[in-house]
Amino acid sequence: MKKTIFEEIGGTYIRHGDYLIPCLTLPEEEQRFIGVWGQRHLRYLKEYRRGVYLNLLTSGRLNDYLADIEEQAQERFERIVEQMKRAQGITEQLKAENQMEWVARMNNIQACARKIVDKELIYQ
Repeated sequence: MKKTIFEEIGGTYIRHGDYLIPCLTLPEEEQRFIGVWGQRHLRYLKEYRRGVYLNLLTSGRLNDYLADIEEQAQERFERIVEQMKRAQGITEQLKAENQMEWVARMNNIQACARKIVDKELIYQ
């Protein structure tokens, strides 16, 4: 019996009743850390960019892609927070003198930075 193209390139089949089902596996990829930013982007890809998600998943590049997004988003978040702290004059002296004011202002800055990172990197 003549081999199929799938068999010629090294593929194999499993018999289930009268059907031959190809044995398919995803390529191995190194597992890297994916934090909050990467998980949010993954959810976005699954819901709104299904083609991109499936392409990354089947090519074995999804984990690397999400880990890169995680690193970029975290770096961008930290950079924005530092810039906004300098622009608004939030210092360690303020933290020592009025902790509640410092916490309130830092929470506001972090919320703003989170929205910026979401718009620029996560939901695009």
